[in-house]
Amino acid sequence: MLHTLKETILNPEWYIQMGGLYLLIFVIFAETGLFVGFFLPGDSLLFVAGIYAEELASEFFNVHYVVIMVLIALAGVLGNYVGYWFGKKSGPFIYSRQDTFFFKKRHLISAQKFYEKNGALTIIAARFLPIIRTFVPIVAGVVKMDYKKFTLYNFIGSFAWVFSMMLAGLFLSKQFPWIKTRLEIIVVVIILVTTLPVILKFAMGGKKNDGDNTETDISSHD
Repeated sequence: MLHTLKETILNPEWYIQMGGLYLLIFVIFAETGLFVGFFLPGDSLLFVAGIYAEELASEFFNVHYVVIMVLIALAGVLGNYVGYWFGKKSGPFIYSRQDTFFFKKRHLISAQKFYEKNGALTIIAARFLPIIRTFVPIVAGVVKMDYKKFTLYNFIGSFAWVFSMMLAGLFLSKQFPWIKTRLEIIVVVIILVTTLPVILKFAMGGKKNDGDNTETDISSHD
């Protein structure tokens, strides 16, 4: 079972080979605003997509690869809008939900603390943090963040994230063609670099909260 997961939904190259641009767009949309998307390989997927950017572009009406990046970035924007809308509509109710495979309250609380610490700029910064980026737009909706401010940071964050990761994959693959034959190693490194800080944050946060049954403050603020 674990081997199958590694070869499919946890393998960024699998998405490129199986669904091309359309599956890639859906994954980025799902990871940036839907509960079910928190485990998807966003960073490594974008990096690998950058490596195959020109191939994806040629398969999609032979457009320039920048068009591909724009479409993917817009999928990230739309994902955050869905997350914001869900948070705004559901409000405090989601904090009382029981944990499931697709929903972990600790992820939501971690995203809220990250938001409270960094303010509105969290919408940009969270794009580069796995798991956190899935729940931050939901938290922004819960606290009713100013919609215009959310929209501005949503676009900036999504385009900065997508373009930086994909351009890195594109240009590094041109400088070091052997990258395509060592994708497993590259992906592992990206996953470690991007997820380790989040894992440590969760671990440290869990220790601090041991025995603390205080209700989470979700008061509204911009």
